[in-house]
Amino acid sequence: MQKENIYEPFSIKFVTADDCPRPGHGHNFFELVYVISGTGTQSINDNTFHYRAGHMFLITPEDSHSFEIETTTEFFFLRFTDIYLKNSSLLSDNIQRLEFILHNANHRPGCILKNHSDKPFVGSTVEAIRHEFENKDLYNRELVQQMVNTLIIIVARNIARYLPEQVNMGTEEKAMDILQYIQQNIYYPEKLKASSISSNFAVSEAYIGRYFKRHANETLQQYITNYKTKMIEHRLQFSDKRLNEIAGEFGFTDESHFNKFFRKQSGQSPKAYRKEMREAV
Repeated sequence: MQKENIYEPFSIKFVTADDCPRPGHGHNFFELVYVISGTGTQSINDNTFHYRAGHMFLITPEDSHSFEIETTTEFFFLRFTDIYLKNSSLLSDNIQRLEFILHNANHRPGCILKNHSDKPFVGSTVEAIRHEFENKDLYNRELVQQMVNTLIIIVARNIARYLPEQVNMGTEEKAMDILQYIQQNIYYPEKLKASSISSNFAVSEAYIGRYFKRHANETLQQYITNYKTKMIEHRLQFSDKRLNEIAGEFGFTDESHFNKFFRKQSGQSPKAYRKEMREAV
């Protein structure tokens, strides 16, 4: 997979294309992609989503993504690094929280703007950035940076809606690290055992459950089960993987075990859920 780098804290670019401006690739920075006009398909980590004007995507470090363009599309690309988050005076008291939110946006295909009232504001902010970017007036760089910060905050707010409600700005760093560990290892059941988590974070196995529940307001197993279910729902809705492939991806012993797990959590079979979601589009 082709990898890209940037050599400045942030960069912006407006691109009009009839073909994908870049084939499938990954990078070591964050990338916000806003669709100004046009239609096509976004692919990220083997999931697909049909885009149109007004959609915005956040690509996190190590994600693999590409676009298949159906009608001429104008994109706005905003790239930024962890270094930018730390040095931009952006939520200086809560940088760790912001990084946690952004890094945990991956595995979620589709438009990142879940709050519909944010969509017109994002569109006008992108146009304001274009104006400053093209006119190069006095204090141009400072104004663009303020608007870049605004976009990052809006995106973080939308992502935070889908993080556990009980994780707030006061949550301890170790608790957030455990959440991130679970999300990163959701495909590996052995790594999600209490013994493995307690060993990884130097917390006794007898205490890890109480510690997690105190900070997350649900048990360790409940969180793992709920997060895994959400991930499977996304796979069923946005990917064309067969059921046995999804079962294998999440470490189930066989498709029967996968079906039993999903039916218990959602009340219906994976096949029925996929059919229902696709008929609703």
